[in-house]
Parts: sequence; structure tokens; C-alpha cells
Amino acid sequence: MREVNRITVNPEICLGQPTIRGMRITVSVILKMLAAGRSVEDVLSAYPELEAEDIHQAMSYAAWVVSDQLQMVPT
Repeated sequence: MREVNRITVNPEICLGQPTIRGMRITVSVILKMLAAGRSVEDVLSAYPELEAEDIHQAMSYAAWVVSDQLQMVPT
């Protein structure tokens, strides 16, 4: 897994949800924007305080989180 040193979890920020560098921008907000078809450039325009590496680490973090979970998918 790539390094995710920009992802922070603090119970006093956003109810302990994973955020980017302690800002009030959650990993889930970034992922929802990307899932909705927005580009990395769109996310950076919406949140100019972010850097491209923040977006990449958010995706890496999400991949790591779901890779350790076994989910039953309906067929």
C-alpha cells in the first residue's frame, strides 16, 4: 500500500471520520465527488487547499480499508 500520511483521524474533527491533513475535508467527500464522475482537477478546484497527492492518498486509503473487509455481494 502506498503511504497515506496525509490521512488523519481525530475524534474532535468531523466526528472522527478520516480527513485530509486534519482539515474538515473528509475522505468520503472526495470519494463521493470522484464516484459522481468529477475529475481530480474538479475536486482541486472545489477545494483549492487540497493538493493532487491528497486525492491520491484518499483513494489509496479507501482501497486499503475495503480490501480487509469480506462482503457478500447479492447475485
